[in-house]
Amino acid sequence: MIGISKLYCATVEPSDALRYGRKSGDLPSHLLQFSEDKKPVVVWNMTRRCNLKCVHCYAQAKNRDFPDELTTAEGKALLDDLASFGCPVVLFSGGEPLMRPDLVELADYAVQKGMRAVISTNGTLITPQVADELKRVGLSYVGISLDGMEEVNDRFRGVKGAFQKALEGIAACQQAGIKVGLRFTMNRRNASEIPAIFDLLEERDIPRVCFYHLVYAGRGSALMDEDLSHEETRRAVDLIIDRTADLHRRGKPKEVLTVDNHADGPYVYLRLLREGSPRAQDVLKLLEMNEGNSSGRGIGCVSWDGRVHADQFWRHYSFGNVRERPFSEIWSDLSNPLMAKLKDKKPHVKGRCSRCRWLPICAGNFRVRAEAATGDLWAPDPACYLTDSEIGIA
Repeated sequence: MIGISKLYCATVEPSDALRYGRKSGDLPSHLLQFSEDKKPVVVWNMTRRCNLKCVHCYAQAKNRDFPDELTTAEGKALLDDLASFGCPVVLFSGGEPLMRPDLVELADYAVQKGMRAVISTNGTLITPQVADELKRVGLSYVGISLDGMEEVNDRFRGVKGAFQKALEGIAACQQAGIKVGLRFTMNRRNASEIPAIFDLLEERDIPRVCFYHLVYAGRGSALMDEDLSHEETRRAVDLIIDRTADLHRRGKPKEVLTVDNHADGPYVYLRLLREGSPRAQDVLKLLEMNEGNSSGRGIGCVSWDGRVHADQFWRHYSFGNVRERPFSEIWSDLSNPLMAKLKDKKPHVKGRCSRCRWLPICAGNFRVRAEAATGDLWAPDPACYLTDSEIGIA
């Protein structure tokens, strides 16, 4: 996760994170990525059921019941363990988490245990009544997925009317006083929609947006050939930077992040250097604190059936099941060779990654994408768009 507004627009300084001691439990949410202890943010895919049919769904969700989902009691036991382990955030996801009738009860339980509770949703099921309930239990944030304006989004999500229902969900959250933001997955089908997403942020007074790079997992694997080229990615990231900076210059700042491609960090730094910005060295310090990809260390995932994964995209490999051992024990068990390597990926990556000068602040980028594209999880991430010259091996 690369905070474009934090880095390029100077909304965060290195001293901001240092002031809190860089401990996950003490940092406010907007500084959590700069923590030193990297206590895991846990994505709990609490259901595989979903009312939409998104073409890029990593969970391959469908609108039917799936057997063997964790019960409410098992979910509370999981949350007990996450809280005692020091996990600062639990992200309720799916499928569509609002299709579980106990979502509000479980979110309330997480908050009562001292964790921040957030949800990732398509937004179509958020009525004013649902938003009021989410506000009542202290939900910190609602991330609503939109992959373009109406025509593009509804085609991408496989259900006509999804765009309008998502807008209604956004409005309901705003009316209830819950922080809400957008989630957008970039690919060749929708990259031209990025300007319209920024327009929507401004028109609807939405404070946050995350632009996700495509990960080749689940149904997203079929879109591998529709991923942006390196040059297209550079243009998209530059556009995101430019539009973010324009909002800040006009006194309408938004929190803008890119996700799932840690090449974005060095790219922002190199752009600042080219522009002669005095901000560049502070950005480098923040990137060093961020430490790049954190799958298997600072982010983890629990599936609907209790299996534990390095992140929400790595479903083909499980480290164990919370029905058999607590998450905290599974996460800390370095007798598993892969878990041990994920705690520090840098010595294990191959090719240009192993020689890259940005390895300490990228950590080898996304291993799932490398494995999907090459069959070797330690191969270079094919989505790294930095040139050999930029990474220092030309």
